[in-house]
Amino acid sequence: MALTVHGHPLSSYCWKVFIALDEAGLPYELAHIDLADEQAAGRFRQISPFGMMPVLEDPAHGVATPEATVIIQHLARAYASAAHLVPQGEHALDVAFWDRVFDLHVQNHLQRVVGDRLRAPGTRDPFGVAQAKAALSRAYEVVEARMADREWVAGGFSMADCAACPALHYAHKIVPIGAAFPKTAAYLARLEARPSFARVLEAAQPYAHFFPQEPA
Repeated sequence: MALTVHGHPLSSYCWKVFIALDEAGLPYELAHIDLADEQAAGRFRQISPFGMMPVLEDPAHGVATPEATVIIQHLARAYASAAHLVPQGEHALDVAFWDRVFDLHVQNHLQRVVGDRLRAPGTRDPFGVAQAKAALSRAYEVVEARMADREWVAGGFSMADCAACPALHYAHKIVPIGAAFPKTAAYLARLEARPSFARVLEAAQPYAHFFPQEPA
């Protein structure tokens, strides 16, 4: 029975799961979620109470698992080909920590900026946007120091790198990773060149125009 990911090709947290599945060689089907469709959104909330994507349905193990990190942890436990994404031993805590860094200290801040772009004129929060952009620059400093002498962020390619792919790709659109962060820029280039991420970027291309641009 096939794995099914309920999500959207443009969603950053869905990307994290798509990349993990591809890295593990696990085929899956995408159930495209349109949250603007009230009926579809209602059905989706039956498996995702907060209405957040992605959700992985795994009939072979009888689970419908929300949250990207938890999904990848499930894959690593349930499928031998995904075990390397959540390693045990010396790199286990590093992988867990850097997964949190990219979700909490990169994704959260970039989404604050993107969310502000969706607000009506007169309701935007320029102070909050400035804070979020400053936080992204600080995150780049932390990643830059980490990537000074390594190819991937925590040992071999892992869940932490799956998290870094969408986080840094989208953050770069908000606060460009410039010459001050050459190691971070090189890391992002390696991530984007990886076949699993390249396929995700290709699949997202038809929807790229939906990404909110900075207001004039």
